Amino acid sequence: MHETQYKLVRCTINGKKTETMVDVRASLTDMLRNDYRLTSVKKGCEVGECGACNVLIDGECFNSCIYLAVWADGKEIRTLESLLGPNGELSDIQQAFIDETAIQCGFCTPGFIMTAVEILESGKLYTRDELRKLLSGHLCRCTGYENILNAVEKTMKRRLGVAVEK
Repeated sequence: MHETQYKLVRCTINGKKTETMVDVRASLTDMLRNDYRLTSVKKGCEVGECGACNVLIDGECFNSCIYLAVWADGKEIRTLESLLGPNGELSDIQQAFIDETAIQCGFCTPGFIMTAVEILESGKLYTRDELRKLLSGHLCRCTGYENILNAVEKTMKRRLGVAVEK
């Protein structure tokens, strides 16, 4: 009979220092959803193909479904929940997704937004083709991607003080 091993994982999740015992086989998705009830982290394909589970780890986007929870030890993790303001107000990128009707069912949206946060926090001005490539690790079955691209591009340009076409 195989004995399950557990390890203590200490990390910062959305600005809060945490520690929890996790099964060494558990994914970061499972830890975030099951232990911390961070339901913005979606279980999509569970093989790193769809992007629905994307979170920022030390400022870089990862598919949390193929990232072991034990690897998060000592790391800073951010999920979509970290973007809300103190009174529940949406961040500029979340509002842009609404304004550009980039959301239909919403399942893929948190992962897309976390990738967008990484793009926006780089402080770089990307071309539309570069943005398309940076967002290509996501699957969306509803929107056709153009409105998502519009939301990210407009937010990037606003943040960088570049004129946004209407």
